[in-house]
Amino acid sequence: METSAGESSAQASTAPAPALINWELAASTAARLAPPGPVLGTAEIGAAVDNLRLMADISVPHVHDITGLEAARDLRDSSVLVVDRASWAKANAQSFAVMLKPAIDKMFETRRGTISPAAASVSGTITGSQLGAVLAFLSSKVLGQYDPFSALAENSNTPAGGRLLLVAPNIVAVERELNVAPEDFRLWVCLHEQTHRVQFAAAPWLRHHMLEQIDDLSVHLLGSVDSLMDRATAAARSLKDRTATGATPGRGAILDLLQNPEEKAALSHLTAVMSLLEGHANVVMDAVDASIVPSVKTIRQRFSARGKDRGVVEKFIRNLLGLDAKMRQYSDGAKFVRAVVAVAGMEGLNRVWESAEHLPTEPEIHDAKLWLDRMGL
Repeated sequence: METSAGESSAQASTAPAPALINWELAASTAARLAPPGPVLGTAEIGAAVDNLRLMADISVPHVHDITGLEAARDLRDSSVLVVDRASWAKANAQSFAVMLKPAIDKMFETRRGTISPAAASVSGTITGSQLGAVLAFLSSKVLGQYDPFSALAENSNTPAGGRLLLVAPNIVAVERELNVAPEDFRLWVCLHEQTHRVQFAAAPWLRHHMLEQIDDLSVHLLGSVDSLMDRATAAARSLKDRTATGATPGRGAILDLLQNPEEKAALSHLTAVMSLLEGHANVVMDAVDASIVPSVKTIRQRFSARGKDRGVVEKFIRNLLGLDAKMRQYSDGAKFVRAVVAVAGMEGLNRVWESAEHLPTEPEIHDAKLWLDRMGL
């Protein structure tokens, strides 16, 4: 059937954008490359899964007692899943697809006609494989993660509030490595992860606010796609030099790609928000005593000592991804939370969950007095 030029143009404008990243390939690649977890028998696996579910339930009242957030009383709009490494990778591929879709669609709209479907398909295969390799590496490092974004995916069966993922093989591997009481360690981990679940329940606007910020940052990155490879090469070279000389890494070579003020402002805001979320969860986790987690002192000491003897390859990848920067987020955010609570109590801190305007800026994360003054506390 023949169509006029106008009809062809209209059809092209409404055609779906080609996939810049093959998300299914990313998930399958991660599942194939993920290192095997600890050896467990069928009965041991079942017992670990059941116990993790129990610890997740037990932790919620403690989160409520420590934070005073009423959202902890009712978390029915989200779920808890105990998963393996491949399932964690698949879940994150789904979340990345949600987070990056608006930016990718905008990029294709502005560059329509310059990217052919064939070129997009090749690019999707390459980037899907690369992302899968990254997810495979991360799949053996993550103990738990609250995922607020997957519920927004098309045909998602995730509850509206999101899902908490507890990665069973990694939790078991670390508790064995540290030689600590399994139930104590699992409860300790769940206290941190359930706090994230409560944060998003207390601030239902937070998910879309973060998506907007991620969208802004992604648009800047993808919008400068012509120079992205040159910037990536320079960042990798800088990372190699830092690794060779033992210099303190920055926020990660991938983040070193950000150069203009808009990119840096978007990253600064996201850094502040993530520091708040991680620091708040760490403060909750550290607020428990031996009456709740009997061996908590031993767990803290041994867990803090982990990672001091990583291999060169792992250090390189961690620096590239900015994972050590994430650890600094825990520390910076925790200092902010403790400083605010010392002056205004937990009730004063809980004002951050009222609106996006109450979120701390990156300078405020490093100087809580600035936030306290702005809030009139």
